[in-house]
Amino acid sequence: MSTTIAEAQVTEFKWSELAAIPDAHGFAGSFGGTSGGSMIVAGGANFPDGGAPWTGSKKVWTNQIFVLEKPDGQWKVVGKLPHNLGYGVSVTWNNKLICVGGSNEAGHTQKVFALSYNTQSITIDTLPDLPYALANSSGAVAGNILYVAGGLINPDDRRCANLFLSLDLSLPAAEQRWHKLDSWPGPARMLAATGAINNTFYLFSGAELVDAQNGSVKRRYLNDAYSYAPGKGWKQLADMPWAAVAAPNSVYTSNKNVLSIFGGDDGQLAERADLKETHPGFNIRILNYYVNENQWKAGSDIPVEKNKNSVSKPNESLWAPVTVPLVIWNGKLVFPGGEVRPAVRTPRVRVATPVKH
Repeated sequence: MSTTIAEAQVTEFKWSELAAIPDAHGFAGSFGGTSGGSMIVAGGANFPDGGAPWTGSKKVWTNQIFVLEKPDGQWKVVGKLPHNLGYGVSVTWNNKLICVGGSNEAGHTQKVFALSYNTQSITIDTLPDLPYALANSSGAVAGNILYVAGGLINPDDRRCANLFLSLDLSLPAAEQRWHKLDSWPGPARMLAATGAINNTFYLFSGAELVDAQNGSVKRRYLNDAYSYAPGKGWKQLADMPWAAVAAPNSVYTSNKNVLSIFGGDDGQLAERADLKETHPGFNIRILNYYVNENQWKAGSDIPVEKNKNSVSKPNESLWAPVTVPLVIWNGKLVFPGGEVRPAVRTPRVRVATPVKH
């Protein structure tokens, strides 16, 4: 989703919070968007015992649908998804939250559906299935075209899916179908940062899966960048100064020239499995891509506040989240939940209000 707030260059943000999502741990990989003037957050996964993979805990997915009707209100549960689900693509289009693919304890899914809210109840409409089951993909709407890039077809795949798909949302439902397009001229990837300006789709960073020395697979953090326009195809852009894997998606568009990526995982600590609960969190830098100049510039940082008990009680501190939707609501950027360090989710909902210059 891309939203124009002002033609003036946005360089600063004022940070605040909304009411926390009503779950002790919060969720990562949720779907998020707006409908009926309200914000919707649905699905995702956490470790409900407060543990982590290295303590023997298992990830658990949810099907709960939360709605916040006004910025000073409280979240309420208004329904359930058709099944437990998270780590798919979510975009807001035509007053609906569209949820694409994703995963749960049974594997990955091809299902696509739209959530609508009318202050009373949630309506779920089905859209055409993806041609492949996909999770950890990324996507955005450019014009009326929904694009989905990369991801994993199966949970145990040793390589990412080199897939680029499109769906014309403006067509009548009976005529809608997914199309497989030529993929970008770079490595297959998952968890990329994606966005759109006008009819052009942008693909930034992501992680490639490669063989590790011990026979397993590991992530290779990518800092390449591409754009796609119908009739013109792909264009390689200037490389990013650092990777931004699993950054809040879709990326923010402040005007017709700038796309902003909020943090993400730069991979600097990817090999430090020994950190566990002492992991300091993910990248706090905001990275801006200037379309007209084909140039990257660092912006301000995401403010973080780490208390003395941040190791034992992380959700009493403020972090920069990843695997979280970026939702534009009432002219503000909302980051509902997400993962704040490996295996740790947050129920806190951070808000960035653009300061116009």
